[in-house]
Amino acid sequence: MSAPHVLAIVAPPYTVSAGMMDVLQVTVLVLVAAGATMVALTRVPARQVIALSVYGVLLAILFLVFQAPDVTLSELTIGAVALPILLLLTLAKVRERGDSGKSGERGK
Repeated sequence: MSAPHVLAIVAPPYTVSAGMMDVLQVTVLVLVAAGATMVALTRVPARQVIALSVYGVLLAILFLVFQAPDVTLSELTIGAVALPILLLLTLAKVRERGDSGKSGERGK
């Protein structure tokens, strides 16, 4: 006589209905589109860098919602932290050179 077969159902650690996941994905996509528009319409460079950082966080959330945790970590590291820091440092250096050039012209 053989033992009865038991089927095990493996469920993910969270259970969200497909409809609710669709709503979440569409909501995050709309937020990402709004963030991209905000970055494009901002004219002050320092504010644009901050908007770019917020946009990087929104993209990371988008990747997380679409279940890509590795891309999420990369986007957080590069898009929300490293790139804005580099851009802010660049802006500071450009302003520093611009200020020294203007003071040199005044002295002539």
